[in-house]
Amino acid sequence: MKKIVLLTTCFVFAIVFVNAQVMNAKMEWLTIKSANLKCWVCKEKLMNYLKTENAMNMQNGMTDYRFNLLQGEIKIFYHPDRVSADEIKTAINNAGFDADSTRAEPDAYKKLPPICKRVEDGGGPTKGKPCHIPPNN
Repeated sequence: MKKIVLLTTCFVFAIVFVNAQVMNAKMEWLTIKSANLKCWVCKEKLMNYLKTENAMNMQNGMTDYRFNLLQGEIKIFYHPDRVSADEIKTAINNAGFDADSTRAEPDAYKKLPPICKRVEDGGGPTKGKPCHIPPNN
């Protein structure tokens, strides 16, 4: 009987220890530059895509998003044990946006509104009309 109690106690402590190690995995910030992430419309499109992708395919590994539309960048706080930086960049590409040196997936890019295209393709904010400011509701 003592052996069973001892084994059960050891088993419980092992489970608690493993669970604590998983819960203590250090989260990281990932900063990604995108040539076609300059306006509020683009931000909303990318955000909606990432939220869906995060819930369906990334085990909710991304927990926070910070956009800097003037710089054309997104900072993502994520669990590296659930999702990798390359998977995040691939998701951004699949949404139609460039991610650092990787280019957007062509079919998804074609579906973006004109304002969310790269400058060389005629996209981006028009002169005198900044679009990095949220629209008034």
